[in-house]
Amino acid sequence: MALPAWFTVSPAFAARSEIPHNARRGRIMGNAAHTTAEASRVNHPTTQNALGKVKKLVAIYTVFAVAVLGVAVILSVMGQEVSSFMWGRAGGMFASAVVAYWLTGLAARGSRAAYIRMRIIAVVVPIAVIAIDSIPGALPIWFVVMQIVGAVALIPAAFILNGAGPRAAFRKAH
Repeated sequence: MALPAWFTVSPAFAARSEIPHNARRGRIMGNAAHTTAEASRVNHPTTQNALGKVKKLVAIYTVFAVAVLGVAVILSVMGQEVSSFMWGRAGGMFASAVVAYWLTGLAARGSRAAYIRMRIIAVVVPIAVIAIDSIPGALPIWFVVMQIVGAVALIPAAFILNGAGPRAAFRKAH
């Protein structure tokens, strides 16, 4: 089946889309040499090792997010009451886990913006989860425990991301 003529991609766009994002920005901004140096710091084994550890910690957070959401679904299907607050917390945890995993992957490929966002998420999410889940009587204890254990997995990620090595690899260009 042939595609309509209006659906084709121009050769210029196709060629542009094959250029890595950072290289494209560097070429447009006139600082391709800086982009290469930046990539060498991000691709350094120490930096990649740190980001690999962070990705594993975020995966643990994601497993707990999926578990919390899965248990909420199972309880709901079995006829047990699952409050809208629980649905919101479970869905929010799952969404934040997916975004955090995606951002960690982007950071590992050299995205400074993704790295900065992950630094913030890794610090804020555990504090927010513990603060909200500690409201007395708002959530069942199993729910609180699973969410807090998942969020605690991000605490080492916060220390890793805010360490000297990753900060140096993603330092702001002057």
